[in-house]
Amino acid sequence: MNKEVPSTPYHVADRPKEVLKGSSRLDGRGYEVFRNVFMKPGTLSQAAGSAYAEFGNTKVMVGVYGPRESERREAFSTEGRLQCDVKIASYARRERKGFGQNDEERELSAQMQTALEAAVRLQTFPKANVDITALVLESGGADLAVCICAAGMALADAGIEMEDMVSACSVSRVDGHLLLDPTVDEACREDGSALLAMMPSANAVAQVVLRGQWSNAQASEVLQLCMGGCAQIDAYMRQCLRDTVS
Repeated sequence: MNKEVPSTPYHVADRPKEVLKGSSRLDGRGYEVFRNVFMKPGTLSQAAGSAYAEFGNTKVMVGVYGPRESERREAFSTEGRLQCDVKIASYARRERKGFGQNDEERELSAQMQTALEAAVRLQTFPKANVDITALVLESGGADLAVCICAAGMALADAGIEMEDMVSACSVSRVDGHLLLDPTVDEACREDGSALLAMMPSANAVAQVVLRGQWSNAQASEVLQLCMGGCAQIDAYMRQCLRDTVS
């Protein structure tokens, strides 16, 4: 599914004009290398399941609540309902945001919900809701991908039945190079981007978002890179969950 998404309101003048140095990036990574990743499940005691995720300077906390009976009066459904809500903390960026949910947060919420609905077995909690809340504590790039990864781990922590765990990653195209897991500075200089959420063990795609112009060959290349990235993160997420119960 190709979809145009609104640009994040980065202040271009405040960002580096060059984000590549030869065959590496400003932070020293190769083009196909993730930032330092840290994830931990079970971080919110009041939630049914939760997870904290840190990809470089991007920091996200996710809580899962439910299943609980829906308050909506509607015809009986054999499937439950996910409700995703992404918030960006007022202190998460250099530029301060106002109060209330803005267009970017609504778009992030809808994108995360699409990715997770593909994996969750909604029929296991008919006429009930599962609420997933994500708070971006620091917005350092690839925010949506990190939110989806944290939500996938939080759902597993909550014991919600899924077809497979969901992982996600982003790629920015800068000066013709594909940069896996971009920083906010790299995303500021991109002329195209891709986000892929997938269920690696099931080899199934949950969500694809492409921005910019891509030839068929370029689209295939960036999606292959994303798939490899999702597999790496999936393995790390599973190890974190195993370490928690061991």
